[in-house]
Amino acid sequence: MNEQNRYARSFGEQCTPRALLTGALGAVIITASSMYVALRMGALPWPTIFVAILSLTVLKALGKTNLNEINVTHTAMSAGGMVAGGLAFTLPGLWMLDANAAVDTLPLLAVTVGGAVLGVVFTALIRRHFVEVEQLPFPMGIAASETVLAGDSGGGKAKLLFSTLGATAVFTAMRDWLGWIPAAWMSAGMMAKNVFFGVWVAPMAVGIGYIIGPLYTGVWFLGALLAYFGIIPLGLSFGFFESVDAANAFKNSLGIGLMVGTGLGILVKGVLPRAREIYGSLFRAESGGSRLLLPTLLAFVALLLTFGAKMPAVPALLTILGVWLTTVMAASITGQTGIDPMEIFGIIVLLTVRLVVPLGMHEAFFVAAVVAIASGVAGDVLNDFKAGYLLKTDPKAQMYSELVGAVVGAFVSVAVLMLMVKAFGKMGPGTELPAPQAYAVSTMVGGLPNPTAFFVGLLLGAVLYLVNVPGMTLGIGIYLPMAISTTVFLGGLASFLFRRASASAKERGLIVASGMLGGEGVTGVLIALIKVLTMS
Repeated sequence: MNEQNRYARSFGEQCTPRALLTGALGAVIITASSMYVALRMGALPWPTIFVAILSLTVLKALGKTNLNEINVTHTAMSAGGMVAGGLAFTLPGLWMLDANAAVDTLPLLAVTVGGAVLGVVFTALIRRHFVEVEQLPFPMGIAASETVLAGDSGGGKAKLLFSTLGATAVFTAMRDWLGWIPAAWMSAGMMAKNVFFGVWVAPMAVGIGYIIGPLYTGVWFLGALLAYFGIIPLGLSFGFFESVDAANAFKNSLGIGLMVGTGLGILVKGVLPRAREIYGSLFRAESGGSRLLLPTLLAFVALLLTFGAKMPAVPALLTILGVWLTTVMAASITGQTGIDPMEIFGIIVLLTVRLVVPLGMHEAFFVAAVVAIASGVAGDVLNDFKAGYLLKTDPKAQMYSELVGAVVGAFVSVAVLMLMVKAFGKMGPGTELPAPQAYAVSTMVGGLPNPTAFFVGLLLGAVLYLVNVPGMTLGIGIYLPMAISTTVFLGGLASFLFRRASASAKERGLIVASGMLGGEGVTGVLIALIKVLTMS
C-alpha cells in the first residue's frame, strides 16, 4: 500500500458502499459465532483482531483500499458480536425459569434493535470525552489500530488466522458432531470428596484466556479455587451446608453479588463524581447535532419498545434512562480494563426499574436485554472509536458503519438464539449451553437462591472495586463451572509465557487465539443448524 494512499481524507473514501456491505456480511458471521460462544462459554472477548485481519484481507484482495476504509469495515463487522452477547447474557434466563415460555419473534427483534440503536447513539455522543479528553487506553482499540497499521503485505497474519480457524473447526466437529473427543475431563477422585475439578476441552476457552491475559484469568481462577476447593468442600465438611445443591446456591449467589457490587462501585466511583463533565457534551453543538438527533432516535426506540416489544410506557422510558447511565459505566470500565460486564448493567437497571413499577417475567428480561445489548455495543463502539482516533478515521463514518453492523447483528442474533433453543432445548447449569450470565439474570427475576450470600458479595464487590481489585472477575470464577475456569486459566498462562518470549510471539499468539474463537464459534452454529434441519 503506497504511503499516499494509506489514509483517506474524505468521508466518501472511508465509508464506501463496499465497506458497509463487507462489514455487514462479516457481522453475520461474527454475530452467529458470538452467540454460540456466549451461550456455551459464558464469556465473550472482543472479536477485534479477527475482524481487523479479515477486513484487511478482503479489502486488499478487492484492491485500491486505505486504512480508514479497512477501519470502517471492521467497525461494522464487530458490532454484531456485542449485540449477540447482550442478548445471550440475559434472555435465555427466561427459558431457565420456564422451559415452555413462548417468545414471539417481533417483540424480541424490537428489544434487540432498540438496544443496538441506543448503544450506538449514546456512545457516539460521549465519544469525545472518553477517547479524546480522558484518552482512556481502550486496549482492544489500540490492538485493532496496530493490526491494521501493520498491513502485513505478505499475508502471513491472514494465513495464520484462517489455518487456525480451520483446524479448530475440524476439532470442534470431531468433538461435538462425531463424538470422538470428550467435551470435558473431570477428576472422579476429587468429585468423591466434593471437589469438582476438571478441564473443559475447548479451544475457544483457551483463546478467551489468552486474549484476556494473565492478570484477569489469574483472578478468575482464584475465584474458582475459592469456590470449588474452599466454599463447597469445606462448607460441607463443617456442616455449613446440608447438601451440594445448597453449597452451589451459596457460591452462585456470592459470585453474582460480587459482580453486581462491582457495577455499583463503577457507578459510585467512576460515573457520579464526573456526571456533569461527561453528560454536558450531550447538549452542546459540538456533539454533532445531538439536539435534534437524540430526541428523534429516543422517540423511535421508545415507540419500538412500547408497541413492538409491548412493554408498558413507564418501564420502557426508565429503561432508556438506565441505558443513558450504563453506557457511561461501560465506557469507563471498558476503557480502563478492556472488560464490559454488560449483563451486570442489565441487572442493575432491572432491579432499579422493579423498585419503581412492577414487571412481568417477560418485561423483566426485556429490560435487562435492552440494557445489556446497549452496554455491549457501547464498549465495542468506543474500542472502534479509539482505533479510528489513532488512524484518523472520520467518527461519523464509523458511527454509520457501527449502526449498520449493530442492526444486522440484531436480526442475526435473534435468529441464531431461536435456532439454539430449538436445537438444544434446555439451557442453564448442567446443559450443553450453560449460559451462566443469563442464569445470573434469572436469579434476579425468579428469586435469589441465597439472599444473604448475594448481599455479602454485593458489599464486597463494591469495596473491592473502590480499592482497585477486580471483584467482578473474581465473581465470574466463583459462579462459573470449574472446568471452564481451568481451561481459561491455561490460556492466560500461555499468554504470560508468550509475552515473556517476544513481542512477535505475543502477536502470533493473539492471532491464533482469535482463530480458535472463530473456528469453534462458527462450527458450533453450523452443527446446531444441522441438528434443527435433521429433526424429525
